[in-house]
Amino acid sequence: MNHKRLWLLIVLLLSGMVPVAVAQEAGTAWDRLSAEEQKLLQPFAERWDQLPPERQDRLKKGVKRWAGMTPEQRRQAKQRLQRWKAMSPEQRQRARARYERFRRLPPEEQERLRRTRRWFQSLPPERRQELRQRWRNLPPGQRRALRERLQNMTPEQRREVRERRRNMTPEQRRAWRERRYQRSLDPQDNAGSQNTPYQPGK
Repeated sequence: MNHKRLWLLIVLLLSGMVPVAVAQEAGTAWDRLSAEEQKLLQPFAERWDQLPPERQDRLKKGVKRWAGMTPEQRRQAKQRLQRWKAMSPEQRQRARARYERFRRLPPEEQERLRRTRRWFQSLPPERRQELRQRWRNLPPGQRRALRERLQNMTPEQRREVRERRRNMTPEQRRAWRERRYQRSLDPQDNAGSQNTPYQPGK
């Protein structure tokens, strides 16, 4: 991978997608970086000492994160870069806003959303495309109502749902997720649903 592409990848990983590190009192001098860091951050070499300390810190963390990725994770990161580059400014702003909302969720709720996403990614490509299309075909008001439903659940309702899931077998959980998603896309069932679906491709 050439330096320009790697630089773009680092910017993607860190531009509004990860929490900003607390700025240090002083930045890191270029000659204090490791040889590997200097190699990957070469595009910044001439102006490194002029970068704000928090920017230096984000870039160093990006290098460390990249170095620890598996080949598959790097492949996925490249795909995210391509999607990010194809977004309009408005789409990027919405993506940052979604991330901020996710970051403010309780850890258990974040983990629930990660599990749902893993389930969705485990589906065959044609099934994922079908569900994406059904979601996109929903009227905007219906999408908004579904998103708000989860936000309006009480802590007791959330605990009850989690307890039911814990008591299910893996097969029952997969079937339950599928039924819940199907109901969320059915206008006749949405009025009584208490769950917001995972929003594929959003």
